[in-house]
Amino acid sequence: MTSAVAVTGVGAVTPLGVGATVLIDRLAAGETGLGAGEGRCAEFDAGDFLSRRERRRNARFSQLALVAAEEALEQAGWLAGLPYPAERVRCVVGTGLGGVPEGSQGGTASPLTVPLMMSNSAAAALSTRYGLGGESFATSGACAAGAQAIGVALAAIRRGEAAAAVVGGAEAVLLPLVRDSFAEAGALSPTGRCVPFDAGRDGFVMGEGAGILVLESVEGARSRGATILGLVMGYGASSDAHHLTAPAPDGVPAARAIRRALSDAGVTPADLCYINAHGTGTLLNDEAEIRALRLALGEALASVPLSSTKAATGHLFGAGGAVEAIATLGALRTGIAPPTYGLSEPDVRLGAVDHLMSARPLSQGPNRAVGLSDSLGFGGHNAVLVLGAP
Repeated sequence: MTSAVAVTGVGAVTPLGVGATVLIDRLAAGETGLGAGEGRCAEFDAGDFLSRRERRRNARFSQLALVAAEEALEQAGWLAGLPYPAERVRCVVGTGLGGVPEGSQGGTASPLTVPLMMSNSAAAALSTRYGLGGESFATSGACAAGAQAIGVALAAIRRGEAAAAVVGGAEAVLLPLVRDSFAEAGALSPTGRCVPFDAGRDGFVMGEGAGILVLESVEGARSRGATILGLVMGYGASSDAHHLTAPAPDGVPAARAIRRALSDAGVTPADLCYINAHGTGTLLNDEAEIRALRLALGEALASVPLSSTKAATGHLFGAGGAVEAIATLGALRTGIAPPTYGLSEPDVRLGAVDHLMSARPLSQGPNRAVGLSDSLGFGGHNAVLVLGAP
């Protein structure tokens, strides 16, 4: 088993509200942030958190990332100063589509147009604001981008290339062009409901948000007396090499990523006590994902509680993997697994699955509570995290 990395801070802005605690508590309470067929961060007002200059120089997805990062760094105890040399702290923030500056639809350019649109602008904003002098960049594996950011930072800390990292994902693309494109592709729910794994599911609902985590070695966290919120234990990735938007129907490539994540963490399927599924609510994705999980986990799948938090947040695209990692860590830490909001009639064609239709206490494994969070992005990007309770 390769060493785990400590999570010492988490921050989130989602349709459920501002704050990681709000996210975790409202998910466990069986609430939703969806309304009018979308998951908008309605409680987020950038003016409450950012200066006029910061708002002007950051697209909405970067604004969401900045606010989530402030929460995460405060929880980690980093706001008074970095506990490591600045050049030893990386910053990786994933996004699927990057930023769309205000006024771009009207064709008016400004010196900030391109910087606002750049996928790396959220990572650049965070590294600039907090003086994170290590390598900073964006992962952009579509819906897997947030999980990819965590995975690459995990590897860098393990190899000693970084002492710590500020990582996550951010997305804000609730725009007519994007919405119409997904609708034309048949992926968007025409009813405005996102009910993954339900017999009547008809597609996903778009959302926006950001999730940021502070990662550091367990030894480093302990030496400075930090509270460890959870562990990133393993990461696995693969490519479907199949289709631009549709998942590989046999689930084999995604199963390969799941097995790699388990092996990297040094755990078995029997050690898992919760699965936070990608679960978009489309017919193809849910079928392929469950098939992949069954291939990787075997008979254990039927006894591991499983839910999709996209039913309550909407599909957060590049932010999804990071927000769902935070939700999974919250479930492991509190011992309460959140349900798939609105799920009432599980699709029997998916086979034996322990669907969470209401919040449930988790049964801890032999050593600690261990969960799995998988992200399966457009383009066939599969990124899987194994996470542990502190």
